[in-house]
Amino acid sequence: MLEGIVIKLYKGYYYVRVDENKLTCRLPGKFRFKNQDIFVGDRVKIKQAENDTYVICEIFERQNRLLRPPVANVEQAVIVLAAHKPEANLELLDRLLVWAEYEMLNIVICLNKIDLAEERELAWLNVYKQAGYTTLLTSAITRAGLRELKELFCGKISVLAGQSGVGKSSLLNALYPKLNLSTGSVSKKTGHGRHTTRHVELIPLDGGGFVADAPGFSNVDLPDIEPNELSDYFRDFRRFAGECRFDDCMHKREPRCAVKKALESGEISDLRYMNYLRFLNELTERKRRYR
Repeated sequence: MLEGIVIKLYKGYYYVRVDENKLTCRLPGKFRFKNQDIFVGDRVKIKQAENDTYVICEIFERQNRLLRPPVANVEQAVIVLAAHKPEANLELLDRLLVWAEYEMLNIVICLNKIDLAEERELAWLNVYKQAGYTTLLTSAITRAGLRELKELFCGKISVLAGQSGVGKSSLLNALYPKLNLSTGSVSKKTGHGRHTTRHVELIPLDGGGFVADAPGFSNVDLPDIEPNELSDYFRDFRRFAGECRFDDCMHKREPRCAVKKALESGEISDLRYMNYLRFLNELTERKRRYR
């Protein structure tokens, strides 16, 4: 028996990293893991079968499992946005932050392409610094921030998440030139990025650790949480929520709401609060629909 980590799924094959080797595996003919799918990032046991092939015979218990992108056992989310085209989608950013908080991941907000941006285009990032998130400014062209990004990757399973065209693959190529990942451009007509990464793959990194370069996306569903739990996943809300008059305060119309008071004083941003209300309505409607 050998132990390894699934780094790629492709056309029915499972590519498993064992030490420094990448072994191609299949599932045994009639074997099923209690209807459990295998994800990139799963830690597995494999054994050699006939004709020098390998089969997966056990999946270890997962620490977590992300659905978008589909990766298991992630420790860190590096959410990448572009400082200049495509325009930063802050609703998507807040959705990803809710997911990352829900999965208890280490979170980094990476603003890429800063070589193309003016200072006024970076002002919104202060909202997330104030909320308590680690932020990093990078450029694959000038190499700004790349040393710090490489240090963040070291020894962890990380996922790069964000829209198409923000430069996720370009950052990885700048850090690890041997990867030679495909990169795309932003459409002049739509202002949106073009997909270049077609599937999720865990990339082993020099110095230890793995990073998943996932296909870009423009939306993601919220996790399966109750509406009154949503504020638990807004980091900047948590430090005020305990001071609300009601324990189950939704921070919407309730009197003596500490979160709304912090909003009025500027300690919570209008931008984040509006996204919170949008998500709250979405979760409330979802609960009503499936009751």
